[in-house]
Amino acid sequence: MSPRLLLLVVVALACASCKKDDAKAPPTATPAPAATGAAAPSPAATTAAAPAAPAARDRVFTQEELAQMVAPIALYPDPLLAQVLMAATYPGDVADAAAWSKEHPDAKGDDAVKLVADEPWDPSVQSLVAFPQALSTLGQDPAWVQRLGDAFLAQPDNVMDAVQQLRRKAKDAGNLATNEYQKISTQPAPPPSEPAPVYDDSGSGAMVAAAPAASTDVIVIESADPQTVYVPAYNPTTVYGTWSYPSYPPPYYPPPSYYYPGSALARGLAWGTGVAIADSLWGDMDWNDHDVDINVNSYNSINTNRQINASNRNWQHNSLNRDGVPYRDQVNRDRHANRLPDSASRDHMRGDDARRAQARQSMERRGMEAPARTNREAQQRAQTARREVEQRGGADAARRGGDAARQHAGAGANRDAARQHAGAAGNRDAARERAAASAQRAGGADRANAANRQQHAGNRSAQNRQPQQHRQQGANNHASRDAARQQMSHQQRPHNDAFAGARSPQQSHAASQRGRASQAQARQGGGGNRQASHQVNRQPRGGGGGQQRQAAQRAPSGGHAGGGRRR
Repeated sequence: MSPRLLLLVVVALACASCKKDDAKAPPTATPAPAATGAAAPSPAATTAAAPAAPAARDRVFTQEELAQMVAPIALYPDPLLAQVLMAATYPGDVADAAAWSKEHPDAKGDDAVKLVADEPWDPSVQSLVAFPQALSTLGQDPAWVQRLGDAFLAQPDNVMDAVQQLRRKAKDAGNLATNEYQKISTQPAPPPSEPAPVYDDSGSGAMVAAAPAASTDVIVIESADPQTVYVPAYNPTTVYGTWSYPSYPPPYYPPPSYYYPGSALARGLAWGTGVAIADSLWGDMDWNDHDVDINVNSYNSINTNRQINASNRNWQHNSLNRDGVPYRDQVNRDRHANRLPDSASRDHMRGDDARRAQARQSMERRGMEAPARTNREAQQRAQTARREVEQRGGADAARRGGDAARQHAGAGANRDAARQHAGAAGNRDAARERAAASAQRAGGADRANAANRQQHAGNRSAQNRQPQQHRQQGANNHASRDAARQQMSHQQRPHNDAFAGARSPQQSHAASQRGRASQAQARQGGGGNRQASHQVNRQPRGGGGGQQRQAAQRAPSGGHAGGGRRR
């Protein structure tokens, strides 16, 4: 029998046994359809429930977070809003541009963009230099700028929907209307996009509801004059009315007074100085396709060194200008990993197979670091190693500094000890000098005391000799005075002295007798003689001898001429 015939016989016997089993089964053994439907979920339900878990794991930003991020810029004119969203995907360049604008506060418009044409920034960032008011807001919070750019790369549809929702709230609150600075218009709403997930605030990551799709018209904001752009300043906490997400309050970045002089923010918008432009704004919001359109003519006119093709009318993110800032979501990490086509086929050539993976795992279990698998991982490891070396070098420098400080402190202590020793030696020398000086002063004092004693003894002897000397000197003085009187008496010539008789009473008596005799003769002689004698008798006692001589001359010759004379 051939093998084929044998196989057919086996199949026929198997089918016959199956029919016998079906015939023997009772009719009630088959479950009811309702029970079957209740016990097992339908394929549609399984298919619908399957994406829920990946969505919770791969979510980037929720609706509340998106509304919080776009609140400070949602009321910007559409072209300026497009430039801000594009530039936010290059947060490093935005920070550099904000610093440059702060250093050049008067640079604005197309002239400012031309000044930074040689800077290594993305053209979308360079165009923002024309609006220093907007850059001053973006420069206040670099972390917010990075989150905004990541949201626009990962969820552009949800970001634009959040902008439209906030614009409708501002319009309902009466803070968004056409005026001399802006023009407000509406256009038909685009098809509803997949809404951003809404999660509870418990931190569990469970999705509680989905945001309703937008069904109203789109609000478009344009400048009243296309050649002049006014950047509005407002407080997001008040301009949108009652905030819908209290757990996610919007940030407020106060505008610089330099660009908004005299403007006060209450509930509406403040307008600063308008910026005259021609080609600085080359992007615009495409609300229907949820992307940014490029005006190629304006772009090439302002970016003379970075021309693009006329067919490139949609904005494309350039990862080369991101300066190594990591992407937040896995989709953009894979999309902008700068991998060339067919690069995956080179993994096998590099030895990246199962055995290499097993060896890598074995190295990790043993505590050894596995080799880097990509250039980015190698760069990150190199940067980490460089930081560790710098930190270790700083620690070594600090340790060396501590050792040097301790050595310096030891040297200082030695110097202090030497100074103290020298000071002690100096104190001993000074003590010796003071002792010697004290001895000298003591010897001098003894000599001075001896001299004082000798002088005192001499003074006492001199004092004893003084009375004898005084007595001898007194005797000598008396003798000298007597000799002087005698000499003077011999040398003094006679003079008429009225008091001479007081000293010589005998002479005075003789003189008075002679006077009386003269008076008697005068009375005997006559009247003229009496007058003359009378005149003589009336001479004052203190008169000089000259008057007496004149009176004697006038007397008669017969009388005594020497009656009034004294010897």
